[in-house]
Amino acid sequence: MSAAAASPDSQSNASPAKGTGPLAGVKVLELGTLIAGPFAARFLGEFGAEVIKIEDPKGGDPLRKWRKLYPEAGGTSLWWAVQARNKKSVTVNLKAEEGKEIVRRLAKEADIVIENFRPGLLEKLGLGYDVLSKDNPGLVMVRLSGYGQTGPYRDRPGFGAIAESMGGLRHITGYPDLPPPRIGISIGDSIAALHGVIGAMMALHHRNMNGGSGQIVDVALYEAVFNMMESVVPEYGVYGMVRERTGASLPGIVPSNTYPCRDGSIVIGGNSDPIFKRLMMAIDRADLANDPQLAHNDGRVPRTAEIDGAIAAWLSTRTINEALDVLNAADVPVGRIYSVADMFADPQFAARQMIQQFRWQAPGEKDGEGVDIALPSVTPKLSATPGDTRWLGPALGEHTDEVLQTLGYDADHIARLREQQIV
Repeated sequence: MSAAAASPDSQSNASPAKGTGPLAGVKVLELGTLIAGPFAARFLGEFGAEVIKIEDPKGGDPLRKWRKLYPEAGGTSLWWAVQARNKKSVTVNLKAEEGKEIVRRLAKEADIVIENFRPGLLEKLGLGYDVLSKDNPGLVMVRLSGYGQTGPYRDRPGFGAIAESMGGLRHITGYPDLPPPRIGISIGDSIAALHGVIGAMMALHHRNMNGGSGQIVDVALYEAVFNMMESVVPEYGVYGMVRERTGASLPGIVPSNTYPCRDGSIVIGGNSDPIFKRLMMAIDRADLANDPQLAHNDGRVPRTAEIDGAIAAWLSTRTINEALDVLNAADVPVGRIYSVADMFADPQFAARQMIQQFRWQAPGEKDGEGVDIALPSVTPKLSATPGDTRWLGPALGEHTDEVLQTLGYDADHIARLREQQIV
């Protein structure tokens, strides 16, 4: 599968460009599948790390067949184009001894290994940290799992949806009279992946700058979600308060809510003291703007219904665009609720180049064939060493020969490994 960006400095998948970002020279070995581990490795690859992704020769990462495919019949996931961008796909049968040896040799040269198997599986394969770090004491291993590498739940299967539930996110999401909904993306996996990246960067810094050795970064998906739960722990510890679902509002921070206009809804964050005053003046409620009881958030909380009612009444006769014009002019944080179609049409997304166009070809397609594909740009934006999309998600095993040759395998040896279904 090849990809070429529409910009003149784009790279072809057939000849991957070396990383030039801040992580150029960092070598990453990815042993994960689906979301958490691959997203962490993707992040590192976007900023210049060389990422070698190990896949099962029989089908590869299941994500290749998730959600919308191109071509629609028997094709590859469009998600794959972004989740596996900048990665080299190497097929290895981890059940074969020679396959394990390939992984051990790759790990010997790696700075970071990322895996998201169930705890204990790598050890059963003879690829645990104790083995891999013996020949590479500086190795950092990021281990992402549902419940972490220790504790009574470590052996349970744990996906992001379960982590969102156990970590507290689902309990506070939605309306009190309805069951907790799920967020429309795999947020638990993604939050865990970002924790893995942060942990890897701290471990590398310790190794490189403090004279430390390598180490394990143990990320439990539920703990990563739990880490985002703001004040729920001290509120319960001190007052026994259990935060509950409150719909679109944010209790204790007033006003912050979703409000209906004539033709849809907008989100307003008027919860800082000076912004609250500007908001009230903008909606012709000088009485509330100048009420000394409402000057600070703790005074506004008991009168939440009154404040929200005043905002709703003002919006009820206005369209979204009319409300945005007034509130933006008053320097009040406000925004429409975007669909992906809104993102494609928005000038801020365009100015920041947050959606980039590429050409993607499925295996077997000839030059000139394929499909134009839009991908999210790399973020965050670094001024001197920005990240980049050098190529899109590769075909299964596309880089096997190239990578094995760097380890000293000759063409005959690689052919034999392929015949024996080891690669």
